[in-house]
Amino acid sequence: MVEVSAEVIGQWLGSYLWPLFRIASFFMVIPVISTQLIPMRVRLGLAILMTILIAPLLDDVPQVDALSPAAIVITLQQILIGAAMGFAAFMLFQIFVVAGQMIAMQMGLGFASMVDPSNGVNVPILSQFYLAAVTLMYLAMNGHLVLFEVFIESFNTIPIATDGLAISTLWELVNRISWLFASAMLLALPAMAAVLIIYISFGVMTRAAPQMNIFAIGFPISLLFGLFANWVLFRDLFPHFQRLSEETFLFLRAMQGA
Repeated sequence: MVEVSAEVIGQWLGSYLWPLFRIASFFMVIPVISTQLIPMRVRLGLAILMTILIAPLLDDVPQVDALSPAAIVITLQQILIGAAMGFAAFMLFQIFVVAGQMIAMQMGLGFASMVDPSNGVNVPILSQFYLAAVTLMYLAMNGHLVLFEVFIESFNTIPIATDGLAISTLWELVNRISWLFASAMLLALPAMAAVLIIYISFGVMTRAAPQMNIFAIGFPISLLFGLFANWVLFRDLFPHFQRLSEETFLFLRAMQGA
């Protein structure tokens, strides 16, 4: 009669459950898959499928009791690693959402908002346009496959153990938010500067001819000129997205210490 000890059963469960916690938390945050358009059951099924595929390729997990404090710490570490890496990738898409909001507010289109079906919040129409464009480019350049490759490498660089991401890495992730707003400002700056020139010209015309009601025609003109500026600058969207994607993937590798 073959007897299986509790330690062996715990190792069998840990070899699949701990990778599942990291993968599931990653899928709940990353762009495209984490949106409300993808049902929760589909995301969970993808996480289980990826766990089944990569778990036999991983190193042995620590042999600890399933209900011990060490097991709880390992579980929390896996959730933190997956969520942190997913959040770093999620900020890539939010750059263009914030840039669209800045441009829309400058050109007077900030009131035209709609519910984002992916996140369930109100965002300007221009942000929705940029988000749809970068999502299509992200899928066309196989960015999701590169993201999965970098994430799977994390099991080798950050193995399953009681110690996970360093405190310095978490602080770098928090400081990454400033990179988000700075990149969004650089993207929106040309269109915002073009609309600002129109506002300055309206101010000069108002001082030169006070009897003219410049503000009556200022809004439609600034709106049309802002749309024209976005149309001109849209051709440079792909190079900017490619550069920001490379910076994001390099940051993900830096988080792993690779």
